[in-house]
Amino acid sequence: MAPRLQLEKAAWRWAETVRPEEVSQEHIETAYRIWLEPCIRGVCRRNCKGNPNCLVGIGEHIWLGEIDENSFHNIDDPNCERRKKNSFVGLTNLGATCYVNTFLQVWFLNLELRQALYLCPSTCSDYRLGDGIQKEKDYEPQTICEHLQYLFALLQNSNRRYIDPSGFVKALGLDTGQQQDAQEFSKLFMSLLEDTLSKQNNPDVRNIVQQQFCGEYAYVTVCNQCGRESKLLSKFYELELNIQGHKQLTDCISEFLKQTGHKKKLNTYIGFSEILDMEPYVEHKGGSYVYELSAVLIHRGVSAYSGHYIAHVKDPQSGEWYKFNDEDIEKMEGKKLQLGIEEDLAEPSKSQTRKPKCGKGTHCSRNAYMLVYRLQTQEKPNTTVQVPAFLQELVDRDNSKFEEWCIEMAEMRKQSVDKGKAKHEEVKELYQRLPAGAEPYEFVSLEWLQKWLDESTPTKPIDNHACLCSHDKLHPDKISIMKRISEYAADIFYSRYGGGPRLTVKALCKECVVERCRVLRLKNQLNEDYKTVNNLLKVAVKGNDGFWVGKSSLRSWRQLALEQLDEQDGDAEQSNGRMNGSTLNKDESKEERKEEEEELNFNEDILCPHGELCISENERRLVSKEAWSKLQQYFPKAPEFPSYKECCSQCKILEREGEENEALHKMIANEQKTSLPNLFQDKNRPCLSNWPEDTDVLYIVSQFFVEEWRKFVRKPTRCSPVSSVGNSALLCPHGGLMFTFASMTKEDSKLIALIWPSEWQMIQKLFVVDHVIKITRIEVGDVNPSETQYISEPKLCPECREGLLCQQQRDLREYTQATIYVHKVVDNKKVMKDSAPELNVSSSETEEDKEEAKPDGEKDPDFNQIMHAFSVAPFDQNLSIDGKILSDDCATLGTLGVIPESVILLKADEPIADYAAMDDVMQVCMPEEGFKGTGLLGH
Repeated sequence: MAPRLQLEKAAWRWAETVRPEEVSQEHIETAYRIWLEPCIRGVCRRNCKGNPNCLVGIGEHIWLGEIDENSFHNIDDPNCERRKKNSFVGLTNLGATCYVNTFLQVWFLNLELRQALYLCPSTCSDYRLGDGIQKEKDYEPQTICEHLQYLFALLQNSNRRYIDPSGFVKALGLDTGQQQDAQEFSKLFMSLLEDTLSKQNNPDVRNIVQQQFCGEYAYVTVCNQCGRESKLLSKFYELELNIQGHKQLTDCISEFLKQTGHKKKLNTYIGFSEILDMEPYVEHKGGSYVYELSAVLIHRGVSAYSGHYIAHVKDPQSGEWYKFNDEDIEKMEGKKLQLGIEEDLAEPSKSQTRKPKCGKGTHCSRNAYMLVYRLQTQEKPNTTVQVPAFLQELVDRDNSKFEEWCIEMAEMRKQSVDKGKAKHEEVKELYQRLPAGAEPYEFVSLEWLQKWLDESTPTKPIDNHACLCSHDKLHPDKISIMKRISEYAADIFYSRYGGGPRLTVKALCKECVVERCRVLRLKNQLNEDYKTVNNLLKVAVKGNDGFWVGKSSLRSWRQLALEQLDEQDGDAEQSNGRMNGSTLNKDESKEERKEEEEELNFNEDILCPHGELCISENERRLVSKEAWSKLQQYFPKAPEFPSYKECCSQCKILEREGEENEALHKMIANEQKTSLPNLFQDKNRPCLSNWPEDTDVLYIVSQFFVEEWRKFVRKPTRCSPVSSVGNSALLCPHGGLMFTFASMTKEDSKLIALIWPSEWQMIQKLFVVDHVIKITRIEVGDVNPSETQYISEPKLCPECREGLLCQQQRDLREYTQATIYVHKVVDNKKVMKDSAPELNVSSSETEEDKEEAKPDGEKDPDFNQIMHAFSVAPFDQNLSIDGKILSDDCATLGTLGVIPESVILLKADEPIADYAAMDDVMQVCMPEEGFKGTGLLGH
């Protein structure tokens, strides 16, 4: 036993010798003083369990001593979100939009493109009022050009460290959760932008895409006979170069990659120069064809279908290089100036090939995805790209919002710090005054004190209601989750936070202490009283001095008393056995109370349903007055029935009526059994497949009626009599018969029962018949009958019969659990896999129903289950049933005609010999959606 529990037992030891009526005020205070050894400050390293005097380890440690003011808040410095001086603005990655962000930065740093876009007319005038923009309206760009204008203006003059491009991405209809190909995005967007700008009147705007991004190459065809050449000119925005097998960019320029229908990333190093001379590749010499590197788009990741895009872009104004990685922008200089070099985090370093040496002005990269060169000119670039007034006004509005947000965040930080400092001073002042010595004291909930010391939650009013007993005083068993504090500290707490009720020394509950005293005394007396009661039960009861007690209660009264006393005395032990302040789970306590309510208490076994004395004397016996007095000490709330108490009058009436009903039921059952002996024993029953010769007419009733009637006849006291024959279940809504003569001899024979004419007459006398159904046999022919016909009354309803058959077929296809067999066919022979002969599956419900119906972890069968059973890969599986190929992955088993116990045939394709090419084969077999459905492909 834990030391604290031993202390508690010692504190209550006086109760073993003190009668409840002798309990004094000193006893009451002793009962509440379960802490006999006071807690010494500094000695305890943690909070003592069940000791209201111990105020160590309740959360005060975070407030003692000096505290860094940053611990009073969790708000980051808003200035960290501010754009640094002479730096660029980043772009938020919306999930998988890094490929968009890289191109936006490249295009933004193309000063000619930016200037041309600023010259485009805008619908922003709709949002303007006089000379300013309406403050109550948020500007929403209407076209792609306007989105790009607004983005560029923010990238140029925003005060934010990064901006959100979600409006632009949403306008294009891009899926933010899907990684797309950057080059494909660039090509499609340039085409869309060129088409949009082609409608502008200003030639500097209309032709900007072609001027900045468009080139021209020629396909030359030479005749083998005459040597004549024919040229086909074609425009390009990017050169898609094949780098496989090449080490230098110049080696790749003349070779173009055919579109094979799939992509594959090559991780070999390729060298490229900062200066690219294209004169050897142009037809007309004499011009300037030297280009300088302005951007490198980098793809990190081992697969072409996933990864991350980063851009290294040269500032055309300063000539310095920057790395653009979504929100983060870093200047590249010194050792950091390695263009196209980014660690590939997805690939182990051991497999990386060694980087070749690069000369001055050249770079080598294995992750460079796209190189952007611009024509080198002697003219200095225009360093002043002015943001139009209406766009600058929008940027200023956004900057104002940002500044307001910064001020708001800073104010919130300040308020949190001020509140934390005030709380710090309060705790330092009050915690020293919390302990209660000889001065007046009060009890406060430990849970509230812990929350008061918790910096993360605001302090609520004090709530001591959970610690009150049924007399609205402090429960002695709840003292372990309370803390005794000085009256001085309590006055401050209640004045600042309110709440209650206040629990002073007067809140100690005498009634609960007296009850505890009674319980402890009874537990010690139980063995002696058990012997006394047993002796008293041997004495015969004289006169009317006895009391009725249930026999079951008498057999188990000692155990019931012990459990009841343990239950009353167990709350304190449970609370002290737990960590200070912890409580039972609410759901667990509800379940325990529910189980306790369902159990019968002492002497409740002789209660009738009406709460009176039951009429069965076999379940009870008389005990003497002395024996009842002893029992009543342990069960004061038990129902009391003196010997002169009459039994329940309602039960007597019901018993008498029940006996009469049972006799009536037996009489009815015997009469019907005698009248219909063949129907009861199922002997000599007529059969349609072997029609009896001695009758031309047979009657039909539902088999359900026969079964219910037999149940009653066998056990008439337990069942109600059957009063009617319900043949409507065998008829359709139009009153026609639902079964054919042929079906009644086979599959539907279990639904009907055939009746002889003589039996039918008796059935009509004994029961109410809703519909008469009969079948008549007719011999067809003049002299020698050659054919027999069977006519039913009422006649068959063909439409409803057909509907019934369709419903039966639907029922076969709608199931939640069933067994489906899969046979593997090898050389046109069926082979069964012993290790997985069947699959337990569920089918035709909707997807929502499937998820609700299945237990956790259970799934529909798929190609993978069959793969594990037969070692056949999904793409090699050919499944069929009844000659029909099963190829629809979205269909349910029911719609495919796969009913329970069906057999699916599996035929495997021959394996592919070249497994090294498997990756390419799988990529070809998986067509890409790409930008299908987005604004890049129109509507």
